[in-house]
Order: sequence, then structure tokens, then C-alpha cells
Amino acid sequence: MADEDQATRAPESDAAEQSAIPGDSKVDQGSASLGEHCTTDRPTSSGAKPTGELTKFDDTEVYITKPADYPHSPSKLLLLLTGGTGVHSTNNQLQADKWATEGFLVVMPDQFAGDPAPTTNTSTSTTSPTLIEQVKLGFATVAKSFTIDMWLARHTPETVLPRLHKVLSAIREEFADAVANGGGVYAAGYCFGARYVLLHGSNLDEETARGDRAPESTAEEGMAKHGAAIKVGAIAHGTLISAQDFAKVEVPVGIVAVENDSLFPDDVREKGVKALRKRSVEVVEEVYKDVPHGFAVLGDYGEASIVEKQGQAFAQMVGWLKGH
Repeated sequence: MADEDQATRAPESDAAEQSAIPGDSKVDQGSASLGEHCTTDRPTSSGAKPTGELTKFDDTEVYITKPADYPHSPSKLLLLLTGGTGVHSTNNQLQADKWATEGFLVVMPDQFAGDPAPTTNTSTSTTSPTLIEQVKLGFATVAKSFTIDMWLARHTPETVLPRLHKVLSAIREEFADAVANGGGVYAAGYCFGARYVLLHGSNLDEETARGDRAPESTAEEGMAKHGAAIKVGAIAHGTLISAQDFAKVEVPVGIVAVENDSLFPDDVREKGVKALRKRSVEVVEEVYKDVPHGFAVLGDYGEASIVEKQGQAFAQMVGWLKGH
């Protein structure tokens, strides 16, 4: 689109340019943002109740859920990092519980220090909006985008990494048996949390690991390295990820992606995977068609095909982690 077209584009045009998949993010949203599925939960399955508990480690709230036979049977420690809806989301808690049924002791920390992403309500109306309603929707979308940008400015690697570093140190001590049984910490991340799985799987310098310097900046020569904080990672439909975020990854990575996902663009993913393979870092990717960004997170969908692929994505991630 020409610059003058972009400058004069009416709000109703933005409102109309949507993915063909119901409830999906805008097709031109861009990778430096969050989508509807990153900030708003899908309806929760009827009757589903979380079984874990909320507690605190080093002043950070965490949701912990364990296999039914733990500690009588050995388990492996999984660091589960969520999208913007955070640790109090019922769907995220149910997602953690599902991981626990696969034999993982799951620790899901509050990455946002009690400040989850601003949410929006998804309309269930099946009628087509009028022109006036489309204009209003366009302005509302702009306002929400600004609010999300302000939220993202508060939650950068410089603030999130130190928080997670403290939690990891505490849980390694608290659940040393699970860490030892798995030979390290496993990690899975959805949406916002996916980038932090990559960063924890990277050989970062000490300043970056402490949050004193942004990951994309250049460290001073000779600065001590922190090393990867996890053994293996699995990510699903990541956001805010650049190709550079793969540059220092040194642990195996499993990727669940969505075809033509503006929030995790194909070119970013392909460059990242190519960089990993060039350095002989083990990586597997699966690109799912006809699903919205965020589909792998638990929540009800009316389309049976999306529900089926949600199950496939979970099985892929579980299989990848258990295989390591």
C-alpha cells in the first residue's frame, strides 16, 4: 500500500481487514504487537476447574500443579510461560493442569507482576456491523492498540527476565528432585511467553540475564556468559519474536506455528530455524493451517477442526519435551 493510501485510510477499512478465521488477529497487525488471542481468553470448557494452587516464590506469584502421583513417582520440572492473560487466567491454569497429567511438575510464574495485558470482550453477535459501527470499531481498535503498546513498554526483557531468573533459582532449590530427574528444567511458552523460552534457552551475557541490557544490544567483549537456563524448549505461536532471538539459542526447540501469522511472520520463523540448523541446534517446526493465532491455548472453539488441531499441537509439544 502506498504511503498516501496508508495516511488517508479510513478506520472502517482497518475494521474490515480481518483474517477469514473468526476471532483471529488482523492480517497486517505486525510482529511487534499482541493479538486478540494474546489478551483475551476463549470461553472456558463447561465444568472445568483448575486443580493447582497459587503461591509465591521470591515475591512473584506462581501457579503450581503436580502429577497426581508426585512425589511418590518421579517427575520433571516444567516452566510454563503464558500469553498476556497471565497466571490468573482460568484457561492458562487448566493448560498447566493438562501438562501435569503428562507427568510434569508445572510452575507457571506471573511474568507481569500483577499487571496482565488489557483485555477486550469479543462480541458474539452474528449480524454485520453498520458503517457507523465499523467506524466506531476502527477507533476502538486504535485506542486498544495504544493501550497494548503502553503495556508492552512496561513488560520488556529488562523487567521480565530478572523476575523469571529469581523464580527459576527458587524452584530449582524447592523442586531439586524434579530438576535432577529431568536433567534440567523443561520450558513451554505460548504467545508472549514463547520469546522468553528462546531467551532462557540462549547463552546470554550476565548483564542481559540480569535485565541490565536489552537482548538485541551488543555486549562488551569478554563479558561473562550466563549460559542457557533450560534444557529444552517448546513454543507455540510466539509474539514479539525477531530472527535475532534465535541467534544465541543453544538448546533443542520445538515450534508450533500458524500459517500466515502476522504476529509470528513466516520470514522471521524461517530465518530463525535456518540459523539454528546452521549451528546444528536441534529444531522441529509444524505450521498449522486454518487456525487463529493463539489456537494452542486451551479454550472452547466452535469449529471442530480448530479443536482437533489444538489437540495435535499439544501432543506435538508434549512429545518433543518428553523426547528430550
